[in-house]
Amino acid sequence: MMRRRPYVFGSLALTLLLGCTRDAARGASPDASGGAAAPVTDKWLGQWNGPEGTFLRLAGGNGAYEITIQNLDGPLVYRGSADGDRIQFERNGVKESIRATNGVETGMKWLRDKSTCLTVRAGEGYCRD
Repeated sequence: MMRRRPYVFGSLALTLLLGCTRDAARGASPDASGGAAAPVTDKWLGQWNGPEGTFLRLAGGNGAYEITIQNLDGPLVYRGSADGDRIQFERNGVKESIRATNGVETGMKWLRDKSTCLTVRAGEGYCRD
């Protein structure tokens, strides 16, 4: 007769528990299908408009983004990644981040009346119409 080893079952339970804890620490939470939920920043995909034809366009998803910023000098493309409730990217050797704001928080008088905006820094904001 084979003798059962209780430590095998305990090890399995511990492994499963640690795996779930590690995902929670990274900010991922399971969605209804059992996979990791998309970061909140995925809701920002698409185009956000600024004044005088400027815009910010976000493509990609699952925490990895292609960021196109159209300013008066033309469009420039950057790679970014989700960091909590922000998207981090590097522009001209400077670490920048995109965060959700309202029109007043963009620091731009043209966007003052908007409610759904993204801001890189004061004076550089883009909103959804």
